[in-house]
Amino acid sequence: MLEMLERGILMSVQTMNHPPFLTGDAFRKRTQTRCRGRANSSTALQLSSDESGNYAEPCTSLLSQPNTIGVIGGVSLLSTLIFLEKLACWGSRNGKECPPFVVSSDPALSKMLSLRGPLPSARTRFDRIKLNQDLVIENLRCKRNFLQQSGARGLAMPCHLSHAWHSEISEDSSLPFLHVGDCVAMELKNAKLKPIHAAGIVRIGLLTTDSNFVASYYQERLQSQGFEVVLLDKATEEHVLVPAMEALYRKDIEGARNLLRIAIHVLLVRAVNLVLLASDDLLGVLPHNDPLLRKCIDPMDALARSTIHWAETMVKVHEKL
Repeated sequence: MLEMLERGILMSVQTMNHPPFLTGDAFRKRTQTRCRGRANSSTALQLSSDESGNYAEPCTSLLSQPNTIGVIGGVSLLSTLIFLEKLACWGSRNGKECPPFVVSSDPALSKMLSLRGPLPSARTRFDRIKLNQDLVIENLRCKRNFLQQSGARGLAMPCHLSHAWHSEISEDSSLPFLHVGDCVAMELKNAKLKPIHAAGIVRIGLLTTDSNFVASYYQERLQSQGFEVVLLDKATEEHVLVPAMEALYRKDIEGARNLLRIAIHVLLVRAVNLVLLASDDLLGVLPHNDPLLRKCIDPMDALARSTIHWAETMVKVHEKL
């Protein structure tokens, strides 16, 4: 289990022109190469809204299987696609068929938050998000409703920032809605990690570029399972992590890598067992063979594994009926 947790699944998806409807064949070809799994009959649909963020209501459910996964796309389309690839990889392991899934994703969130273009300051980014959070919640709730009407029986949302409003999005819905914080906490608990400092509590480091929105729910979910969450101090965040993101936006990859390594080391010297890279921007910065990645976790891996576990459990429950 520890080896699974420490393995960083760092995938890249090449930029391409995606059609409005993306069938399972597109993912099947990729996963045959990456996961060495057999082809499966699952269907993945890229469902887009119009420019205003409105969704057309489907006339009938697209899928009717009891293990159909609904994926709520977040701010980054690329991150959503990477998560779908994780689902395909974990779902098709050991020759199994990947569970069916349906996806709702559109550019409205990124437009609402004005996150495109030059890197905004931390203060500006915070203000934009707070100003538009009601619109963001409504957008995500519309996606949730669309997926439910399309036949989804359970939901996952591969976006760290969107999880800040998980409870608001899940209101008035009877569908199971996995939370990335819970998924990470349970995997860490099952790994039976041993504390590496005198206090006797397992410490988990957290790196995120949206600490005002993301840190609190990771702290809450992990602390409920007996872990201590360790964040960067403000000085290190301002003088190391923020410059790392600025270097990345300037395409100074080597500079970004060196600064990210420093940030990870700062947490490691504070006796953390592992470091959560809870930001899309941080994933893929370090080369895949960097030894520091053995101490890092992509939380979306845990969400993908938990989602597949839920889908497999639903099949077993349905078979017993």
